[in-house]
Amino acid sequence: MSSSETSPASGAGAAGAAPAARISRRRFVKNSLAAGAVTAGVIGLGGRLLGADAGSAKPVAGSASKPAGSSAAAANAAALKNVAAAGHLPAWNATLAAKPLEKVRVGFIGVGGRGNGLLMNALVLPDVEIVAVCDLDLPRAKRCAAACKKRRPNAPVPAVYGGAGDAYKELIDREKPDAVVIATYWDSHAPIALYALERGAAPAVEVPIALTVAECWQLVETAERVGIPCMMLENWSFRRDNLAVLNMIRAGLFGEIVHSHCAHSHDCIDHWFFGRDGRDRWPAKYLINFNRDHYPTHSVGPVLSWLDINCGDVVTEIFSSATASKGINAYFARKFGAKHPGATRRYAQGDIVTSTLRTAGGKTFVINYDMQLPRPYSNRWLVQGTLGVYDEERGGIYLHGKTKGYHQWEKFSERENEHVHRWWREGGGGGHGGVDLIELREFFRAVKARAQTPIDVYDSVVMSAIVELSGQSIAANKPVAFPDFTKGRWKQRAPYFGV
Repeated sequence: MSSSETSPASGAGAAGAAPAARISRRRFVKNSLAAGAVTAGVIGLGGRLLGADAGSAKPVAGSASKPAGSSAAAANAAALKNVAAAGHLPAWNATLAAKPLEKVRVGFIGVGGRGNGLLMNALVLPDVEIVAVCDLDLPRAKRCAAACKKRRPNAPVPAVYGGAGDAYKELIDREKPDAVVIATYWDSHAPIALYALERGAAPAVEVPIALTVAECWQLVETAERVGIPCMMLENWSFRRDNLAVLNMIRAGLFGEIVHSHCAHSHDCIDHWFFGRDGRDRWPAKYLINFNRDHYPTHSVGPVLSWLDINCGDVVTEIFSSATASKGINAYFARKFGAKHPGATRRYAQGDIVTSTLRTAGGKTFVINYDMQLPRPYSNRWLVQGTLGVYDEERGGIYLHGKTKGYHQWEKFSERENEHVHRWWREGGGGGHGGVDLIELREFFRAVKARAQTPIDVYDSVVMSAIVELSGQSIAANKPVAFPDFTKGRWKQRAPYFGV
């Protein structure tokens, strides 16, 4: 399918721009700006802001904070070389690797709320040429092409495709883009990405990249066989605070990491799963038919790099449990009355899903799915090691021997400013507090240089496999084995994200 999502399907907010989420994001943007994270040159799209094992206490090459200045391009080039030499499979086949690009020709597939937002961010990047847009809603695709021309009057109007479920195939076959950005319905993400890979285009795919373990394996096997990288656009991995924590972990400040917690707590019943009028929207079917963690990637994205998953450690099992389903019926009864169909319908989905994952190295991490009960937005990130702990919701940090006072919290913001990641020193912009432009910039930068994308296919599928595996564990009421998508290479692979 080439259908577009009519409200954001990613970013802290895949589940749309809910009022509850705006409170948290507004605070996040304010903090980022106060710290000078966002450069003036990329503010204003649409009036908005546009190694070593973590436990080794040794910094990973290229991961230490670098001073701002004109050396950003050199630092990024060095980082791309570090990734290429870090024991990973080549990201690109020999033919494509020998042909770095002057500009990246990109097709956008799915230009609804989220896809259009990504498109507007891409237009800020001078090395990106938008060659085509595609959407099931053909008039929408035409409007987006016109908007591209308005923002880039000297560039050709992007070709327009749409009106049919397989229109994306025509785009890829005729335009032969270097990369495609896929922001369609969940169940079409993997099929479109696979089609792009087979025809030489690097996919950047909205979350989740796949809905089944079988699709995850298909993506891994295909990316390896054709020699083209495949990246899921998990933008919360690129947050300023999360990258600062990563720098601190790699500098050894937390000692050996043993545990993490994360959540996607975002009340999405009244605007994303269902319309304001009470009608089902496209994600509603998942609540009716499944009981699982539908949306784990925003929670777990930063945790993978904090715990060196797939790079020195690997997830071995997942155990998930779910509460009863009470919140959806209660919402409909409260707003529309007890006789409304939504108030009486049975939903398979429990209100809160708790998953505990264990790694080969003895680490654990907990993920909470929490999208159906009234509450403010929160990710509740926590990471704990032998020398300290970081608690995102508290806004606090404790480092043994460094924090003043015995077992007393200190403000994380003071430490964060000392460990700003190089991506943020270069500047952010776009939606979700600046992260959207950074993730796209780094993806296209890698495609242009024929280097590894900032999130590789293995990390992309580990985040997404949680969807189906959590459902299997809930149904069986026991832990289930977690596939090793690296096929044992995690033992040699050095950390690469943000290096």
